[in-house]
Amino acid sequence: MLWIAALLVFVFDQWTKHLIGTSYAPGESHQIIPHLLWWTYSQNTHGAFGLFGSAPVLLILLALGVLALFAFVFRDAKKRSRIVSTSLGFILGGAFGNIADRLTHWFVVDFIDFKTIWPDIFNVADSCIVVGACLLMVLSLRRSKVVGNSDI
Repeated sequence: MLWIAALLVFVFDQWTKHLIGTSYAPGESHQIIPHLLWWTYSQNTHGAFGLFGSAPVLLILLALGVLALFAFVFRDAKKRSRIVSTSLGFILGGAFGNIADRLTHWFVVDFIDFKTIWPDIFNVADSCIVVGACLLMVLSLRRSKVVGNSDI
């Protein structure tokens, strides 16, 4: 499940970024859902929320380090649980989607823009990383309440 989820996330992320990159000019924005959602093409040279400056090599190394940490921490759980394996696949696919952008463009293509409710523009990879991390957090909290739970 891990590799299937990772591949699906990676392919969908790269496909959506390609569509935006070929359909929009940098900075161009179109409202999709009135007063809620815009597609805004942004070339993000920074990490999440502008952290870590514009150092692509540092950001790639940080992403690889976090992936290694997750692989180590959840090494046994991913073998026992499809939910953990899928969550890690979301994180892996998302991270490699953004790493691929940094390696090819030296920036990450962002386009999902909730101007009125969220301060940053983001992409499919970012969304999948957050969903995967939240699932792991919920499963970890659940496991701490129920000792011996086979779901994680």
